[in-house]
Amino acid sequence: MKGISRRTFLQGSAAGAAVAAAGRSALTAAEAGAVKGANERINVAMVGCGGRGRYVMWGLIQQGAKLTHLCDLHAERLKQCWGFLSKAQKAEPKLVADMREVYDDKDVDAVVVATPDHWHAPASILACQAGKDVYVEKPHSHNIWESRQMIAAARKYKRVLQVGTQNRSGPYNLKALEYVRSGKLGKICLVKVYNMKSGGPYKFGEPGKCPAGFDWDKWVGKAPMRPYHRQIFYGGWHQLWDFSGGDMADDGIHQLDLALMLMGDPGFPKSVRAMGARLCHKGDDSQRPDVQLVSWEFDDFLMTMDLTGYPRYMLKTTGTIRRNDVLPYWTHNATRVELYGSEMMMTIGRHGGGWIVQKSGGKVEEKMFGRPCDDPHYANFLSCIRTRKRPNADIGIAHKSVTTLHMGNIAHRVGNIALKYDAKAGRFDNDAANALAKPPYRKGYEIPEEV
Repeated sequence: MKGISRRTFLQGSAAGAAVAAAGRSALTAAEAGAVKGANERINVAMVGCGGRGRYVMWGLIQQGAKLTHLCDLHAERLKQCWGFLSKAQKAEPKLVADMREVYDDKDVDAVVVATPDHWHAPASILACQAGKDVYVEKPHSHNIWESRQMIAAARKYKRVLQVGTQNRSGPYNLKALEYVRSGKLGKICLVKVYNMKSGGPYKFGEPGKCPAGFDWDKWVGKAPMRPYHRQIFYGGWHQLWDFSGGDMADDGIHQLDLALMLMGDPGFPKSVRAMGARLCHKGDDSQRPDVQLVSWEFDDFLMTMDLTGYPRYMLKTTGTIRRNDVLPYWTHNATRVELYGSEMMMTIGRHGGGWIVQKSGGKVEEKMFGRPCDDPHYANFLSCIRTRKRPNADIGIAHKSVTTLHMGNIAHRVGNIALKYDAKAGRFDNDAANALAKPPYRKGYEIPEEV
């Protein structure tokens, strides 16, 4: 990705120089108004085969998509992923290590980007440039600036770009939104978001030996280069700021995004304040806080997030609750949102947790049980590929949520301070904070100013 032009971006990246030609031919059809027929099968490739992506791909296959490629730098991951997905599709896809083989293929309509977080934006932008629609896992960006670049790429190349914040497609969440809009809660001036999970200390241990043929340099990508470490590859990257946004980005983004949806997707926060530290697990190898408190100031309300990584009794909504007419025990529900209206209070759980509305004394005035939101989110993505409409979690909407998320982490990382934010300029009133809003990219892996 050397330099700032699209051509050099492609040449220096995992997508490769040939994407430019493939992207031009694919875009010609899109710009001419080509729409997939109702009975035409949508060809989808997956980039990044480590975990969550395989479940997304399974769901898309179940809804009629055809898996054409699995792409991952790690050969064993490719085999494992196909072993899982072979139960959903008989026809074996192409197993490739390089994105360029996916983006060069004119038969590929869309890609699922499920890499580690620091590759989400580069891989998505390259896909847009190659004329592919994109379903990208959350958080869709590793910093604020590259999220704006993703919007620019999606709009310029007329791509559908759906973010994997599936609460936006959940029927019970949409009913909750209707209830909020009805005004029955009264004026909402305080929103509390919870990501209060359990957890233990984290140690990297011995680094191990880099597998033969595995391109560690490319896996590290835009981040500062460091020696190979097997634990970083096998999920430990979640513990490091170079690759992740901590648990606020890994899990908390779902509740944060749901809260903002219920509040009508307001503008960006005007300011942010944060406190956080590694308090319970001091001295381990993780960089992310195990206690983090953040508050954001919007024009008409305040929003807070309480985050933990230690109390054993805090639990996410279970599968049993999500698939039955059951509500969580809200006090110990790790991933809930509370809306404090002047008349009543709403408590809602993500991914199928359902919701309740209460007055004083704990009396439940209204309630709705929930169900998982994944399938309707996949259906919305496939539908938008056909209709060319913007999806429920369109990149333009998701940008506000991820910016809010990054603001909270930045305020913590620059010293647990208060920051003012100018959304129009995309800048803080603090040079150190601005440096994290658009950090430097390693040479050869830059995202260009003009995508």
